Amino acid sequence: MRKIIVSEFYSLDGLMSDPEDKMEWITGTFNEEMGKYEGGLYDSADTLLLGRTTYKIFEGYWPTAASNPATSQGDIEMAHKMNNITKIVFSHSMEGVEWKNSKLLKEINPEEIVKLKKEKGKNILVIGSASIVQQLTNLGLIDEYHLLVHPVVLGSGKPLFKNIKDRLSLKLVNAETFKNGVVLLLYQPETKGGNK
Repeated sequence: MRKIIVSEFYSLDGLMSDPEDKMEWITGTFNEEMGKYEGGLYDSADTLLLGRTTYKIFEGYWPTAASNPATSQGDIEMAHKMNNITKIVFSHSMEGVEWKNSKLLKEINPEEIVKLKKEKGKNILVIGSASIVQQLTNLGLIDEYHLLVHPVVLGSGKPLFKNIKDRLSLKLVNAETFKNGVVLLLYQPETKGGNK
């Protein structure tokens, strides 16, 4: 069965974005080690689940990144992955999606997500998209949480684990410290309590 993997940039005060969804606190310290992790993560997947905000941020950069002379070689390689991966966007307010390989759904249907996990293919990623992470966490459908904890306190912004109905017990299966001070923590839900 395919895994649903959540990968999030995370602040020390438990936030996954600042109030304006700006990325300077991430891009300012992004290094080769993080790029290698991201590249491997995307190589292991063929589907992205996104909320409206994250989709709009990605759509504003990745479709044209490879043709922009100012784009780094790493981002050019990532742009090809982002443009070719299947993107499922969940939004009540969007009318449609135009980015290559994108599909719009109005809401999460748990049965359809389980069916998607059972299909042949690579892993399914959730990047950003706090509301999607929260819904899938409450449904017990997430197999791994990858938290890239940055040495920064944002003070205010968007919490990742808001509106979680029940306590979620996780086990740490890997930890890696990058040279820029970011710590990658890889957690899996404990099997008890119906989280798997």
